[in-house]
This record gives sequence, C-alpha cells and structure tokens, in this order.
Amino acid sequence: MVRDIVAGIDSSTQSCTVVLRRLEDGAVVGEARKPHPTTTPPRSEQSPHSWWDALWAAFGELSEFLPRIAAISCGSQGHGLVMLGEDGLPLRDAKLWNDTESAPDAMRLLERLPPREWAARTGSIPAAALTVSKLAWTERIFPGMVAKAKRIMLPSDYILFRLSGRVATERGISSGTGYFNPFKDSWDYSLAELAVPGIDWQSVLPDIIGSAEVSGPVQRIEGLEMLEGAAVGAGSGDNMTAALGMGIRKGDVVISLGTSGTYYGRTSVGIKDDTGSINGYADAANAYLPMITTLNSAKVTDAFRRILRASTGEFDELALATAPGARGLVLVPYLDGERCPNFPDATGTLSGLRSDVEPGQMARAAIEGVLCGLLEGGDLLESLGLERKGRLIVTGGASKSKAYRQILADLTGKPVWTCDVAEAAAAGAAVQAAAALLGRPTADVAEEWQPQYRIVAEPNLKAFDQAADVREAYRAAQRHATRREGR
Repeated sequence: MVRDIVAGIDSSTQSCTVVLRRLEDGAVVGEARKPHPTTTPPRSEQSPHSWWDALWAAFGELSEFLPRIAAISCGSQGHGLVMLGEDGLPLRDAKLWNDTESAPDAMRLLERLPPREWAARTGSIPAAALTVSKLAWTERIFPGMVAKAKRIMLPSDYILFRLSGRVATERGISSGTGYFNPFKDSWDYSLAELAVPGIDWQSVLPDIIGSAEVSGPVQRIEGLEMLEGAAVGAGSGDNMTAALGMGIRKGDVVISLGTSGTYYGRTSVGIKDDTGSINGYADAANAYLPMITTLNSAKVTDAFRRILRASTGEFDELALATAPGARGLVLVPYLDGERCPNFPDATGTLSGLRSDVEPGQMARAAIEGVLCGLLEGGDLLESLGLERKGRLIVTGGASKSKAYRQILADLTGKPVWTCDVAEAAAAGAAVQAAAALLGRPTADVAEEWQPQYRIVAEPNLKAFDQAADVREAYRAAQRHATRREGR
C-alpha cells in the first residue's frame, strides 16, 4: 500500500489527539482523540504510560489508515519532567508544566544565579513551570533519584522515543527546560548542574536535532506493526506545532484560550526578559516564539459557569448582555495560583461586589479578567520588540465562545480571526512530519498547508471606547492582588 499520509500527535495535558493529513496537499483525512488522566495544581502529575496508552488507543480508531502513514511527529505539553531508568521505564510520574510544588526550588535557583544571567542564556528565568525547577524539586524530595535516571526528557521526546527507540529532541520544546540555550541551540549543562549537581548531563539529555529532521524509523511495536518503518520527526512543544498548523506569520498574534492561556507571536530575534513575565522560546521553524502563559484561562469561565449553573451558550448570552466593565465587578483570575505573574500560591480576587450583583456581571467579569491578564502580557511583549501589525488570531477550546471573541475585539479594537483547523497542535505536528519526510523546511510546508482564515468578531466602537477604563480597573485590582501576595 502507498504511504501517502502523515500523522500529527498532540499529547496535551487533557488528551492525546491524532490528526492524519494527506501528504499531497495537507487535507485532513482522519482524526481521533483519547483522554489523559485529569490533574489539578498544586500537584499535577501524570504517568508517561498513560500518554502512550492514549496514543495507542487513538491509533486503534484509525487502524484502516495505519499502513498509509509515511511519517509521524508529536507536539506535546511543555516542561514536563520524564526520567527513565536503566530498564527504559519511568522512575516516577511526570511532573507537569502546571504543577506549582517546585516554586520554592525555582526561587533557590534564582539565588544561585541572577535573573539577568538566566535570561541571557535561556530567554527565561526559573519558575515552577520550567523543567529545571522540577529537577531541583525531585532532588529535594527524592534524594538520589535523578542520579538513577538513564535518560531525562520531555513529554514529546518520550512519545517519539517509544515510537523510534531514539532519545532526541529539538529547539522548540527544549527552550522551555531552563537549561537549553535557544540562541545557540545547545544544552547549557552548567544550568542543569545548578539544579542537581554531579550528574553526567551530556549522557542523560536527548540528542538535539533540527526541527525538520528525521530522528529515525518507527520500530516494530506489538499491535502497531503496520506503522513500522514510518519516519519519526523531531517533535516540539504544542504551541510550537500549533504555530505551524495555523501558518502564522511575522506580525500575527495568537491568543490560545485553553486550560491555560497563551499570547505569542513569531520574531526573527529572540527576546530576553529577566522579569520572569515572558518566556523567550524558540519555535519549530528556525525563529522564535516569545510567549506569556497564564495558568488560568478557560477553566476560570468553566468554574463560573458551574457556579451560575449555566450552559456555555447561556453564559455567553449573560456576558454579552452586560455592559463593558461589568458594572464595577472585576475578577483577577488567579484561581489555581498563577504563572504570569509568578504567584504560585495565589487565589482569585473578585472586587466590586454589591448586594445587587447579577449573574451577567459575574459572567462578563470572568471573561474580562482572563482576557485583560493576557493583554497585559501582550503589551509587555510589544514593548520588548514583538511586532503586532498582523492578524489577531484566537485558538483553543474557548476560542469558539462568542463572548470571548466579541469581548476580545472590543478590548483591542481589532478584528478577531480564527482558522478552520480545529486541532492546530496536532495538525502542525503533521506539518513537521511532512517536512522531515520530504527534507524541506517546516516553514515552507506550513505556508503551503496554511488553513483558511475568517473574521469571527469585529470591534463594537462604543464598547472599545470603554476598553481603556476596563483595563485600568483590572490593573488596579491586579495591583491590590499583588499587594495581598506581598510582592
């Protein structure tokens, strides 16, 4: 049978999604999704076995296509710490990106090396999310365990290792470890040494290969024999592969509204931020993807929908029927701690409550709080050099919400765009797989397979006139929350 399909995997916090695309033109021909175990900070951990089981089950639903798959790659949640022993099995569950237990360890790392030096060498500074902090936490809680690790890797590295047997990684996902230099595309072993001294880091960390390279062929796997011999790509982080799937260009801004929230764009020059607000990531197309990430996004409005006992549609209607500013009700949405700004132990703050509060105010305040937090980060990114003259693109589960779309347009005064790729991270991993198979740059394939875009919300000029007041009210409430946290 002709191998004329590529497979992209999105191994996220919530689920494993596989998207199959035709090699000829990128058309989607199949899709399957299986859940991962649920997690909630401060302790957020998953067994790497569960990721593999979900992938195996997803492939099972696509069995008729397996003989046609020519190449596979994977975009995954970033930062997660996977440690394998001599037997190739995980030493413990993977500590995920949104786990905040390592916050004290991140602070200790900053005492060992100034923030400016961390930013200069990695584009970011240690926080609970980064892998370097999770390594330090592991050594503190389980002394000697890191020394037992034969291999230390990231979630996408693990999935691709199970497929090919090779331990390899690339610049996009590795730039979130805290010990990878995205400006030189190399490991910085001395930074890993600050977390756990005395480890032969050169032997335990993955090989670094190009984002468009083949790491090897799929080995023979019981139950997935029909995949044997397919090319395995380098993998990347889910935001990096999503950028490929959406075909974003310089000047475009992407706001992802999932469990977490992200705001990012492409730059040709890396951004270095020693405040800890920005992560100066590399992308999977030989450029950079500076980003701010918030822990609290769609799950905030999920929580308020539950409180109000409203369906998604009802919640949107409540929010849109309420005037901008929610009649003085302001939410600072740090419900499960926050990553940007770095308040790992914070809780949410709802200010401006009065006895005549109505459900619509709460709905509007929840959405405005999530979006204002992301837009504050976007302003900081622009001040450091991110160009924002292109499209304002929304993606992620909550991007389908009419209220999120319209309120974002009203707060920014810009039209909001979305594309017809429902699973951008998996679709982008398929782009990466095709590039590796064909020996082409990922950016070229991403441009050829670019999805169709359309405007889904235009700013209401009357509402935009009030945007500055809404954002200033949020800043005032955020400053109050910062004082409460003693920062």
